[in-house]
Amino acid sequence: MAKKEVITQRPLRIVGGAKRDARTQFAALPFRVSKKKGGKGIEVLLVSTLDSGRWIIPKGWPMDGLTPAEAAAQEAWEEAGVRGRVHEMCLGLYSYSKWIDEELSLPVIVAVFPLAVKKLADAYPEDSKRRRKWCSPKQAAARVNEPELKQLILGFSLDRLR
Repeated sequence: MAKKEVITQRPLRIVGGAKRDARTQFAALPFRVSKKKGGKGIEVLLVSTLDSGRWIIPKGWPMDGLTPAEAAAQEAWEEAGVRGRVHEMCLGLYSYSKWIDEELSLPVIVAVFPLAVKKLADAYPEDSKRRRKWCSPKQAAARVNEPELKQLILGFSLDRLR
């Protein structure tokens, strides 16, 4: 009998404030199957932030009339110029501090939804403001700052979508 995969996530540590102050965002984990170096593997698309240029995944605030996954897909279009199939299953959560100004930050809990990329556009709403980079999960995890996001990226596999 085959072992059943157990999906676990470490406890979420909310940074920057009390739980009652937390806000919610939705993010896409854009991915594609790569055939580089003779084998099949997954690549993840990262985008740069608007201010510091550090690497993140596309994310944003809830949108009226859209499910969380649809809002994540919309952010992936605006920030990374990708279209594809977004999965409604949340991969997990991560937290970070959103700086509102020099003195105020809010804790944000981000729900992450996988997005299988079908099209990568040259022109998209934030193309002049951001950079994009395809990475292996290991490379992507090394480039992002948030510990829980690192864990989500490293733990992502196509098997989780079935």
